[in-house]
Amino acid sequence: MLRTILLVGTGGFIGSVLRYLVQIFVEKGMSTTFPWGTFVANMAGSFIIGIVFALAQKGNLLNAEWRMFLAVGFCGGFTTFSSFAYNNLTMLKEQTYGQFFLNVGGSLFFGLLAVYLGMILVRAVIH
Repeated sequence: MLRTILLVGTGGFIGSVLRYLVQIFVEKGMSTTFPWGTFVANMAGSFIIGIVFALAQKGNLLNAEWRMFLAVGFCGGFTTFSSFAYNNLTMLKEQTYGQFFLNVGGSLFFGLLAVYLGMILVRAVIH
């Protein structure tokens, strides 16, 4: 268990640092307010997690430790959107459309609501 935690933590550290560097590199010199760095990181992380799970499904091409390091650690640190995208693709493949729409719509709606409520809380506490 400790080994897995260290693998996930190390992957998360590398992914988080790389996300920061990607954001700086992509947005350097841009004058737009669109978050291109985040968008690129989310799409790249989704692509990488697709590769990781495809390799894991092939049997002996990627063992469980590498999967944890890459999918949960690296991709999780690089972007949680990659896990979100993979989970939604799985629901579409399994034709669980109700769960798919609940997850997509609920994540979007409640995510925005949570950000808004967090901001209201801080404004109420810190005038």
